[in-house]
Amino acid sequence: MAAADEIVFHQLLAWHHFYDRSTPAVGLLADGLLHTAEVLGLVAGFVLFSDLRRRGALSPGHARAGLLLGLGGFQLFDGVVDHKVLRTHQVRYGVELLPYDLAWNGFAVVLLAAGAVLAVRADRASRPSAAAR
Repeated sequence: MAAADEIVFHQLLAWHHFYDRSTPAVGLLADGLLHTAEVLGLVAGFVLFSDLRRRGALSPGHARAGLLLGLGGFQLFDGVVDHKVLRTHQVRYGVELLPYDLAWNGFAVVLLAAGAVLAVRADRASRPSAAAR
């Protein structure tokens, strides 16, 4: 989700930087640091994913659930902590923020709910049935 946020909102739409409480140069530096951390996180995640797959320990249902829970968790953290508590940046400037905040955080909640549903389904599917016991 950090990659989507960085690419779409920071670069393509240029609505904000990761840190907007300073000069544009500091905002650009903050975006670069966020992008670096996000790429390192993606690489580490792919290494762990590949290792699970190689060992035959990957549960596709749990992996999909984890992906959606991670996306939603990042989105909600960004929307609540970065936007409102720390005020490092807003979704957009020069507009009424409430619709943007509702959409941003609402999308996070939808991702979290979908991830939770997939996690429950994956848990149920991974348990041995009563007939098999």
